[in-house]
Amino acid sequence: MAEIEREAMEYDVVIVGAGPAGLSAAIRLKQLDADLNVVVMEKGSEVGAHILSGAVLDPVGLNKLIPDWEEKGAPLNVPVVEDNFYMLGEAGKLKIPNFPMPPLMNNHGNYIVSMGNVCRWMAEQAEALGVEIFPGMACSELVYGDTGEVKGVVAGVFGLEADGSIGENTEPGMELHGKYVFLSEGVRGSLSKEVIAKYGLSDGKEPQKYGLGMKEIWEIDPAKHREGSVTHTMGWPLGGNAGGGSFIYHLENNQVYVGFVVHLNYKNPHLFPYMEFQRFKHHPMVADLLEGGKRVAYGARAISEGGFQSMPKMVAPGVALLGCSVGMVNVPRIKGNHNAMLSGMAAAEAAHAAIKDGRSADELSAYEAEVRGGAIGADLKKVRNVKPLWSKYGLTASLAIGGFDMWCNTLGFSLLGTLGHGKNDAEATEEASKHKPIDYPKPDGKLSFDRLTNVSFSFTNHEESQPAHLRLADDSIPVAQNLPKYAGPSARYCPAGVYEFVEEEGKDTRFVINFQNCVHCKTCDIKDPAQNITWTTPQGGDGPNYPNM
Repeated sequence: MAEIEREAMEYDVVIVGAGPAGLSAAIRLKQLDADLNVVVMEKGSEVGAHILSGAVLDPVGLNKLIPDWEEKGAPLNVPVVEDNFYMLGEAGKLKIPNFPMPPLMNNHGNYIVSMGNVCRWMAEQAEALGVEIFPGMACSELVYGDTGEVKGVVAGVFGLEADGSIGENTEPGMELHGKYVFLSEGVRGSLSKEVIAKYGLSDGKEPQKYGLGMKEIWEIDPAKHREGSVTHTMGWPLGGNAGGGSFIYHLENNQVYVGFVVHLNYKNPHLFPYMEFQRFKHHPMVADLLEGGKRVAYGARAISEGGFQSMPKMVAPGVALLGCSVGMVNVPRIKGNHNAMLSGMAAAEAAHAAIKDGRSADELSAYEAEVRGGAIGADLKKVRNVKPLWSKYGLTASLAIGGFDMWCNTLGFSLLGTLGHGKNDAEATEEASKHKPIDYPKPDGKLSFDRLTNVSFSFTNHEESQPAHLRLADDSIPVAQNLPKYAGPSARYCPAGVYEFVEEEGKDTRFVINFQNCVHCKTCDIKDPAQNITWTTPQGGDGPNYPNM
């Protein structure tokens, strides 16, 4: 579609993604100079529709951005009142005491929130300052300038034919040009992936690592509800099959967030992350909490887990990567929203200074320096060895040695230096012949649910006549390579049932992509052993419509 002539609009800063990083950048830019022209493009049907996070929010970023957020009605209504950590066995649990844990693990002063609702409120604050926000407008292409710099984005392409060609009802979209473009797409965004590859931003860095986070909202018996309670678990049902764990957060209105994270560096291609989540809810501790309640929402998304050593270079000519586009999650704390906000502010301050000096389309090196040398870098450096220890030596070593290393880093030194991750998550997948299949209990329809039923609770919708936004580099690989060698892992690693291998009598096995189910988690883009699947943006507004995630 590059040959199409489009109208263009000029801005000072173009921001892709109305998450915590992008909205923080927009607000900070207008705080610094009310005359700056700032636009935010959001692919979800509304701000917050594609936001999914735990979430226990450390308010450090919000305190800096909008100090009077409480007076302005920010939806931080549930302060954390208790922290619980458990190691689970199949039928029992062992409580891990809080006192040996480094201070950074303490949730005192944090809030249980819906980040979707926080972003909706932040969008209101941004618009009140004069920021233009356009939801339902996916940014599908980058626009490059004459010297190879990122000049802008293409947004608002609708009505392509199923084969990707232009039809009579196609709306070609428009170009939005900026002195600087901020990519705050979240984990594994398609434009960020292009920028990282084009400019070699990951050269010399450790590979990014990921987890798959799945989450349900439950309404439970008021007698069992403990507003402000935070619980994390490790161990069963994953055991030695994969790293990961769970979270259970009690928010207001007798609702509970029940979530489960599976690290995507697991070796056994028979592992079924979604079914591990469903099995987890049958643990006596969890089943007792949920019994008599009802699930009201479901969703999933990938989580960047590589930490400090996996962060790519964040700037290239005309463009900066923000938040999860870089990967700023503190893995042991299971928190990244505060760093996303801080990154947005840092990028805004660097761009404001550059524009004030008459610059444009260069590298915002001041932004990168602030991220690595400021509060974000300090937060991530302390925990940089926890993930590689867990990956290489398992949960017990991660708890013991990782905890010791976090204490050392809190005191200003590390005996371990900085450990590497080695393989990326796709390369970590081993051949099926080396592993035994895993027998998963059938969902009971009360505590556990089949994927397609649960996907209906993500309120996902895609216009079916558009081109599939999940693209194969080689159509033959799923059946010819991934099925015999890896037992067709895409049929299991996807938490929405997008991929299936269909066998029909007398016919060859077919690989089917049900893109209508996609909740935009990006797991397929990350975990496919052949790296044959690329996630791209569907037309604007399509995808999940999360209410309070």
